[in-house]
Amino acid sequence: MNPHRYPDADIEAIYRVIAERRDMRHFLPTPVEPEILTRILQAAHHAPSVGLMQPWRFIRITGANLRKDIHQLVDEERIQTAQAIGNYENTARMAEFLRLKVEGILDCGELLVATLCDKREQHIFGRRTLPEMDIASVSCAIQNMWLAARAEGLGMGWVSIFDPLKLGALLQIPADAKPIAVLCLGHVNSFYKEPMLVETGWKQAQPLADMVMENTWKPHE
Repeated sequence: MNPHRYPDADIEAIYRVIAERRDMRHFLPTPVEPEILTRILQAAHHAPSVGLMQPWRFIRITGANLRKDIHQLVDEERIQTAQAIGNYENTARMAEFLRLKVEGILDCGELLVATLCDKREQHIFGRRTLPEMDIASVSCAIQNMWLAARAEGLGMGWVSIFDPLKLGALLQIPADAKPIAVLCLGHVNSFYKEPMLVETGWKQAQPLADMVMENTWKPHE
């Protein structure tokens, strides 16, 4: 018997929250309780980070006009993304993308922007050959938030459709820092039974078996 193993009910809850996490786009305007927001941010702060650099920084957006400005930036990039999809694939796929709801910025109870910290060149441990590990570390923090939010009965959506330079300027972020996620957090009427992109028919998830190889790179045929 493994003495470090959690009780069965705890293990089941962990796997359940992982399986039921969803990238949410539909929210209720109900405010998020301050103590719950603090717990979710604390969960983010418990994330692992390369060299313990803790590169995550979170900007809580409380101004209504600023929220509208962020929404405008996202909508501008949504159009650019649609055009790029049209050029790369076809106009039908472009139209299909434009019908998707890609964010809930104006609807969610809390809006946060997750950024990489400034002065990252000072952190060499674990980043000398893989400098992008700082982004991986912030991603771990965001995943912790997602799982904590789901456990609290809240939805969260990661919006990456924006120009980071424009958003950085809007939020007065230092030039050597970088926004990487607009996070919509809040109460929801219900959670998607499947990832929204699966439910809408945009894309099908690939099975785990296609992602796992042994010893060398041998993709499944």
